[in-house]
Amino acid sequence: MRLNGKVFEAVVSLLERRRPLDLYHSALLVYVPEGCYAIESAPVPDAEAQARGVVAGGPVGSRWAGRFRIFRYEIRCWRDGTIPDLGEAVDSPQRLTEDEAVARRLLRLTPEVPTPVWGRDELRTGDMWNSNSIVSWLLAQSGLDAESTDMPRGGRAPGWHAGLEMDRRQRSRPGGAVDRRPPG
Repeated sequence: MRLNGKVFEAVVSLLERRRPLDLYHSALLVYVPEGCYAIESAPVPDAEAQARGVVAGGPVGSRWAGRFRIFRYEIRCWRDGTIPDLGEAVDSPQRLTEDEAVARRLLRLTPEVPTPVWGRDELRTGDMWNSNSIVSWLLAQSGLDAESTDMPRGGRAPGWHAGLEMDRRQRSRPGGAVDRRPPG
């Protein structure tokens, strides 16, 4: 994935006429009295979803390709789970709250994360959907100020805006209901 990210950023930075930046992949560790939950998205490695705390998932690249496991992603909310690349984190972790009620709300919301096609702007937010979208959506929906969350210097988190835009759209609807369907 690291090579794909570097190629992607090289192309985007060339098109935007700027220097390439580091790309960041967001994940969360949520602490409550009964344990720590790892929340992240990743490729689907096998059919043992329950063992990894999988609560949702979606297609990667295209809806058609999503029929095959290799083109699917999963969202995990895994008690005592791991985030494999945590050791490579930059400027992390950031403690966002000590409020247990907010932490519990975030955990309850995890199965409700929208699951559009990964790596595409299927929701027409102006940004692709990915792990950063999932994290920014969860933070915003749980009541945290995701717009003011500090990003590490010298990099960017593609997809962050998509999660914030979905949060705004849902809050503007009567009842703020989660709608997993793409527009149109």
